[in-house]
Amino acid sequence: MDTIFALSSAKGKAGIAVVRVSGPHALLSLKQLAGLSEGPAPRQAFFCSLKNPQSASIVDHALVLYFKAPHSFTGEDVVEYHLHGSPAVLDEFFSLLSNIEGHRHADHGEYTRRAFENGKLDLTKAEAIADLIDAETQAQKDQALLQMGGALTDLYEGWRERLIRVMAYVEAVIDFPDEDIPDSEVTKMIPELKSLAQDIRAHLDDNRKGERLREGIHVVILGAPNAGKSSLMNALSQRDVAIVSPMAGTTRDMIETHLNIAGYPVILTDTAGIRSLSASGDDGHEEIEGEGIRRAIARAHAADIRILLFDGTKPKDQQTQSLQNENSLLVANKMDDPGFLKDRYEGHIALSATNGQGLDLLLENLATEIKGRYAVVRQNPTLTRTRHREALQKALGFIENGLAVTAPELMAEETRMAARELGRITGRVDVEDLLDVIFRDFCIGK
Repeated sequence: MDTIFALSSAKGKAGIAVVRVSGPHALLSLKQLAGLSEGPAPRQAFFCSLKNPQSASIVDHALVLYFKAPHSFTGEDVVEYHLHGSPAVLDEFFSLLSNIEGHRHADHGEYTRRAFENGKLDLTKAEAIADLIDAETQAQKDQALLQMGGALTDLYEGWRERLIRVMAYVEAVIDFPDEDIPDSEVTKMIPELKSLAQDIRAHLDDNRKGERLREGIHVVILGAPNAGKSSLMNALSQRDVAIVSPMAGTTRDMIETHLNIAGYPVILTDTAGIRSLSASGDDGHEEIEGEGIRRAIARAHAADIRILLFDGTKPKDQQTQSLQNENSLLVANKMDDPGFLKDRYEGHIALSATNGQGLDLLLENLATEIKGRYAVVRQNPTLTRTRHREALQKALGFIENGLAVTAPELMAEETRMAARELGRITGRVDVEDLLDVIFRDFCIGK
């Protein structure tokens, strides 16, 4: 097997750059570069001068750590070089490593893939490492650490063990016919299968909470033309994301921006003003505006949270009101206007998108709504990837098939297939076809 190397810290100039070397020749290259006759003590940092073995010129002065297999991240011999973060130093160092026999640059996710292949972690933990690296908010970090700590592994492996116990009991009836074990004994496993099916259904019925935390919670601003949607978008974003104009129909298409609200990732969308198409005039723009309105309504139905924005100086817009559901926050804009109709908008969040008055109250309500739905709870780990959901749906289907049959042989086969699907999530069985897909999105050096 090749010995791989890559930059494990961020690219660009820095005070320190960390280069990780992993594989059977990692210690050999360390000895050559540091001029050592014997390997250093494992897990003890030491300072040395790294030299070009051919010219004896100094490449850099570095802090080095050696991790002896199998007590390393990858399960192989690993050497970490803490160099000065100079492009010149790194270029020369990588060139030296490339010229040492058996060494090559690592591919995307290759360190984590080797850790999986060497039994240091399962697939759910490997995926959590990628999520942790990509985490931009507190909630994303917490979810990744929870999964990295084995929360999903423990859950799915626990279910798989329950299936294996059921399968073993049913197959005992099949394998020992001379013992006169009645087929009715198989029915004793039905309550366990029903209980497991119920647990999986509850896990699947999570409103895609984990996936939302990874990808972003969709919040859409809806309202009539000139209600102040674009102004609110800019105020929440604290920058000019959308064009603001008193002209109706300025926003024709959806505009998105990514926010961090109370530590949660939010994808905020500004939409076209909602009004009847007959009111949009006959100036040739009706078709374009109409498409924008249709897209706005479609986005409303797909959104996790709707901000229904009303012009507080006018009677309540009924078309906007018709989009209200249990996921809606009702907001009345233009509270700074002397014509603001306070009595008509009682119970709404009153604000001014232009001067920011009341904006904190909206953010507070939005944060409360998000936390109530998407808080990370260790006792109830959530699905984080589509492949997990698909495997669980297949496993549930096999369990339901097993409950629908009476022959022990058929129940055993359905149970075996369900256990196989759960094993595919963690990497226990038949995962070779998944590995390239999972690890190709990792960064180099991880």
